Amino acid sequence: MAYPKQFKYSKDHEWIEVKGDVATVGITDYAQHELGDVVFVELPKVGAKVANREDVWSVESVKAVSEIYAPASGEVTEANGTLVQKPEAINTDPHTAGWLIKIRLANPAEVGALMDAAAYEAYIAEKQKEASA
Repeated sequence: MAYPKQFKYSKDHEWIEVKGDVATVGITDYAQHELGDVVFVELPKVGAKVANREDVWSVESVKAVSEIYAPASGEVTEANGTLVQKPEAINTDPHTAGWLIKIRLANPAEVGALMDAAAYEAYIAEKQKEASA
């Protein structure tokens, strides 16, 4: 899969897309593939404060429950309520319809420390190479 070039990526497999001072956050296609079929999503409430690298919500699949980490600090301005009824959107469309939350960034410089699409693709290629060794 080609990863959207306008996103930044964390080593924990979250993506973030910044527009002004608000960022949309989700998990990557690699992450959803590793999870398997997503059956439940727990999202933070609007107004919640999140800190960079803090586990703030979880995604439950048929395989396991996985903690999802905030790729940047801020305040939750919106949660994707559609995922409550249709958590499988994370599997079918992780980079658009499967977004998780939107946050108003507290420190936009944190986003600069994340990987671009090419670096993330190289990172997951290395992880896959290590897993098959």
